[in-house]
Amino acid sequence: MSESKRVSNLYQSIYNGNPWLEVTLAHTLENVSAEQAYRKINPNLNTIWEIVNHLIQWRRNILRRVLGETVITPDHNYFVPILDSSEAAWEQSLQSLAKSQELWSACLSDFNDADFEKIDQNNNHNFYEDIHGIIQHDVYHLGQIVILKKLL
Repeated sequence: MSESKRVSNLYQSIYNGNPWLEVTLAHTLENVSAEQAYRKINPNLNTIWEIVNHLIQWRRNILRRVLGETVITPDHNYFVPILDSSEAAWEQSLQSLAKSQELWSACLSDFNDADFEKIDQNNNHNFYEDIHGIIQHDVYHLGQIVILKKLL
């Protein structure tokens, strides 16, 4: 099996598969309402919704880099307040997360293993590090979402 296929399987498993850590983004976010996702447990913590939107934007950021773009990360690091707390807006965020998964799956299905060695001009890491970094980033924030969900 190619390395890109192994990485693709790993990324997919964390989203909605059967990962070693036994929790996935899709399952964890299942049945979370807009009200729950929007609830601020503590003024010093991000909400589930803010974290989900942060994940989406970082997934897009790294995908754009892997596709050869120069990307400037904003000072707010993609943590922005939720302005529309409706169920429809929450559903849109969940759909955007699913779409980002589809885009990554498509990218990795056509990915040439030799391209893992290419250097990301944004941070001087190679694409192997960037792609594993976004997987690690998802898992880190998945853990936060799991804890916040338990506190609801």
